[in-house]
Amino acid sequence: MVEEFEEKTPEGFSLQYWVGVARRRYLQFLIPLFLGWVAVWSTSWILAPRYRSSTLILVEQPTMPSAYVTPNVNDDLQDRVQSITQQILSRTRLLHIIDELKLDAADRSRTNPDELVDRMRKDIQIDLVKDARNQINSFNVSYSSRDPYVAQQVTSQLTNLFINENLEVRQQQSEGTTKFMEEQMETARQTLAAQEDKIREFKAQHVGELPEQLATNLQILAGLQAQLHGEEDALNSARQQHVYLQTLVDQYRALQASSGTSDGGPPVGLPALDQQLDKLRAQLADMSSHYTDRHPDVRKLKDQIATTEKMRAQIIASMNANGDGSAATTQKVPAPRTAADIRDASPMLQVQGQLQANETEIGNRERGIAALKAKLGDYQARLNQEPVREQQLADLTRGYDQSKQNYDGLLKKKNESAMATSMELLQQGERFRVLDPPSLPLKADFPNRLKFCGMGLGIGLALGIVVAGAFEMADDRVYSEAEIKSLLPVTVISEIPVIVTAADEQISRKKAWLGWALAGFVVVTILAGSALSFLRG
Repeated sequence: MVEEFEEKTPEGFSLQYWVGVARRRYLQFLIPLFLGWVAVWSTSWILAPRYRSSTLILVEQPTMPSAYVTPNVNDDLQDRVQSITQQILSRTRLLHIIDELKLDAADRSRTNPDELVDRMRKDIQIDLVKDARNQINSFNVSYSSRDPYVAQQVTSQLTNLFINENLEVRQQQSEGTTKFMEEQMETARQTLAAQEDKIREFKAQHVGELPEQLATNLQILAGLQAQLHGEEDALNSARQQHVYLQTLVDQYRALQASSGTSDGGPPVGLPALDQQLDKLRAQLADMSSHYTDRHPDVRKLKDQIATTEKMRAQIIASMNANGDGSAATTQKVPAPRTAADIRDASPMLQVQGQLQANETEIGNRERGIAALKAKLGDYQARLNQEPVREQQLADLTRGYDQSKQNYDGLLKKKNESAMATSMELLQQGERFRVLDPPSLPLKADFPNRLKFCGMGLGIGLALGIVVAGAFEMADDRVYSEAEIKSLLPVTVISEIPVIVTAADEQISRKKAWLGWALAGFVVVTILAGSALSFLRG
């Protein structure tokens, strides 16, 4: 049948052919068109209307500039909105709203709570609004219900949940961040305190061997060396004086043993005293050129010179007294009556006293030199240990510096986090604000009857074309002269015109009027239904 239809279909586009098809198949086209449109349009009036209430929530940026207070919560608003959405759409939250507003009270006895929650989730819609920089600046929250007042109440509940959850989530995140920073800072503080104790214990164990005491040790060592040099010089001087005093004692004893020489010359010890005086005076002149009169060595030399001169004078006086023969033989020397007389009459006692004091001084000097050498050895050992202690202290200090830097950084971050937490608690951070309150829908969001009317018209047109085409393809009759000529094997010589009677013309006119009337009815009905859907949709 299809092949026959293709054979009788003229090649190319033929307006006459399609007009003929429209005349023959208008009933098969108009009736399915009308029925399809009526079916879809009627469905839009049968379905229960649903009202959608929506609200616009604005995302307000923090009132405090980030240069002063850095937020310590997640900056990804989209992730936070999704997280809050998951919390709000949880089974517990939605069942609480269902119980509070008594949603689907008639179906509660026959419907599983999970089904009610799933149905409510499908009715909730959340749309993010982005600006030109592709950043979220607001979002819409809407809910669809059969009752417009219920839709508004649920939308208001969802809006409050979003605002409260955002504040709670930001505060929890901020407090959690601050608590984490405090724990990390406490751990860093304990580590730093342990390293400080190690450094303190190390310094206590190696006092005097630390790198910062190097200059002090060198200065003390130089002072000890100078002091040792002075003590050694003083010891040498004391030893020289000891030799000198011992010589005086020996000479004085020899002088006491003999009253004088056999030929009346001077005593044997007098030239030695003169030589000693010359030597002492030369030493005094040399030391006076380098030191003042208040210097101990200068004063000591002066005392030695005075003692030697006094001894020389006493020897000369004794020689003069012995030189007077009658006085020496016939008169006795008067006995000393005072301590001064005894001291003057006994220079030997003075020299012996000086000799004992000199021996005591030599012993003190030797002990002082030994102590100084011990101190010098101790400080030299400290200087030898200084490189080792410097390396050990550097190892301890390196870890301490790192811990100190880590602690200072954590302390700074903790203070900034605590300030950000205070800002969040005062609700001066990023927050949600209702820009448009939940609306009370006056027109149903579903079904959109005007849209259903357009869908019905499209479905009717497609159904009419399919039905009319099916009838045309199933018809094997020939309706044009060209088709007949194409089917005949011979050429047509003549044609007999169609003889139309009055009855045929009347029937033809009735069919035409019927077609136009049906077409007008369909068109007017569709237009009226569309107007009704627009006005009352």
